[in-house]
Amino acid sequence: MPKHPSQTKKSKKKKRKIRSKAQRFSFFITYINGAIVAMAALAIVWTIISISATTVRSNPFVQIITGVQSEQPHILNTIAYAQRMFTLANNPSTFQRAPVMQSTSSIGTSSVPQATPQWPVHTVYPNYGALLPFNRIVSFYGNFYSPKMGILGEYPQKVVLEKLKAQVKKWQIADPNTPVIPAISYIAITAQSSPGKSGLYRLHMPASQIEKAINMANEVHGLVFLNVQIGMSTLKKELPYLAPYLKLPHVELSLDPEFAMKTLHKAPGTIIGTFDASDINFAAQYLAKIVRTEHLPPKILVVHRFTRNMVTNYKKITPLKEVQIVIDMDGWGHTPKKIKIYQYVIYSEPVQFTGFKIFYKNDTREPGWKIMTPAEVLKLRPRPSFIQYQ
Repeated sequence: MPKHPSQTKKSKKKKRKIRSKAQRFSFFITYINGAIVAMAALAIVWTIISISATTVRSNPFVQIITGVQSEQPHILNTIAYAQRMFTLANNPSTFQRAPVMQSTSSIGTSSVPQATPQWPVHTVYPNYGALLPFNRIVSFYGNFYSPKMGILGEYPQKVVLEKLKAQVKKWQIADPNTPVIPAISYIAITAQSSPGKSGLYRLHMPASQIEKAINMANEVHGLVFLNVQIGMSTLKKELPYLAPYLKLPHVELSLDPEFAMKTLHKAPGTIIGTFDASDINFAAQYLAKIVRTEHLPPKILVVHRFTRNMVTNYKKITPLKEVQIVIDMDGWGHTPKKIKIYQYVIYSEPVQFTGFKIFYKNDTREPGWKIMTPAEVLKLRPRPSFIQYQ
């Protein structure tokens, strides 16, 4: 029996509604599946980023404390960085503070206190994972073959490390707001008074001795600074010898201009040597290449000095985002003399960060001379980020 026209129209409408519902349901399922896939993809990407972030400073030996980092991985918190730099400057309260805006690499924009004088130095921001200015480094210096070159060669290894830990504790008490990292500063290339087989007035320490310094640092979860005294050689010739060690994330570099004699044509020890800004920049660029190739956090380059002629053209020294530069006051004597040298060669010729060396013997040679305490050193302007005991 044929259906009434009205029944046929109702049937068609019903079918269209059913199809419409089915289509909407199908679209909903597709949307949900797409959302699930997208969320899964985002989770995978975030996991990769998180893993990468943990390897930025992949140092199993050092508990890295880089201050208040941003909530986003791989980005230095420049607000915290600038605030720390201003604190290190230790300027008198009479200096005017001027607001300086964040760089484009930072999170948000904010005004931070900055000083109008030459400290803090306005230079490049380091890559994420930089140790300075979020930490202070306390180092013991020397060579295992010679008790006259520093504390490392004066006592057995166990005694040295116990003394180092005790010194670190004193600094942590003196400045509780700045974590202290212990370090071993080992003279890996030593200047010589005679030319030797190479004719370069320098001697490479054997791998076993360099590895001993690295192992000592590992025991205290610290850093290693390999010190270079090039004699008549050049940094271009000498740094490749240390390259395998500099590829380690907790091994840094220090330069000793006192024994750099290439341009002076004199035997080390007869007169005070010198490095030019071009030499220091070469070393910084050499380290930067290692940082980029090995995917490491920023390295630290320490340059020792106690006269102005030991470092020439300081204004041309260029800190890099991969390399932080410390100019260390390397002079000995009674406290007023050391402070005067610091003011003359460190404060007046700013580069980036500063260091201060304390000599256990030479600083106490005369009656009335004494070792400067952490509290006394922290009164310096700027406050040193690197402290070395010899």
